[in-house]
Amino acid sequence: MVVFDKTKGLTDNELHYCPGCTHGIIHRLVAESLEELGVLDKTVGVASVGCSVFSYNYFNCDMIQAAHGRAPAVATGAKRANPDNIVFTYQGDGDLAAIGTAETVHSAARGENITVIFVNNAIYGMTGGQMAPTTLPKQVTQTSPYGRDVTVVGYPVKVAEMLSQVDGATYIERVAVNDVKNIKNAKRAIKKAFQNQIEGKGFSLIEVLSTCPTNWGVSPEKAIEWLNENMQTYYPLGVYKDKFKEEK
Repeated sequence: MVVFDKTKGLTDNELHYCPGCTHGIIHRLVAESLEELGVLDKTVGVASVGCSVFSYNYFNCDMIQAAHGRAPAVATGAKRANPDNIVFTYQGDGDLAAIGTAETVHSAARGENITVIFVNNAIYGMTGGQMAPTTLPKQVTQTSPYGRDVTVVGYPVKVAEMLSQVDGATYIERVAVNDVKNIKNAKRAIKKAFQNQIEGKGFSLIEVLSTCPTNWGVSPEKAIEWLNENMQTYYPLGVYKDKFKEEK
């Protein structure tokens, strides 16, 4: 009896992510969902700029590399050019919630029939651990050595809450991958977001709370604890919008 088998949605390339980073878990959930839905052969993924810039090496589907923050715009073009394709973006917080804020918001406002996977680890990872739009108040980073001072730089951007107010958005949920229960729930949400696209329901975004042990300066175990104690408090998990469920 097969207990677990590697999804065909991932290549055999070795992941480049740091030990304890949860990008690998999220990759697997996305790939499994696409395989189980039977759409791998017509899926186009759009890679962002950041730690996930090499995601085109890992997803076993067609991939496009977008300029920094422009993944939703590129995905819009890919989907409109071939509406039968399943199109998703895979973006970090520095990419999606900073330079790419406009592209994200307006893709949602237009109700583009795409799926956005948004990985929130509250810091810029690839470039060395600077403060990100999602960095928590008082959180120490390379560019906020005394902690994020909201009186100077403002408050973190809560993407799920913000997009839930955009009329064109269909499905917005925040999940986490810090324990078995949450990983299973994240898989359900990601698969539902793709199912929405298959059914032509419009824009879906899944925000995934993730860890960054390297730039947080802690061990992988401590990173999970920090996510549990801090990120989940500031960024509560849950469904922030489910347009078709609300209309029933």
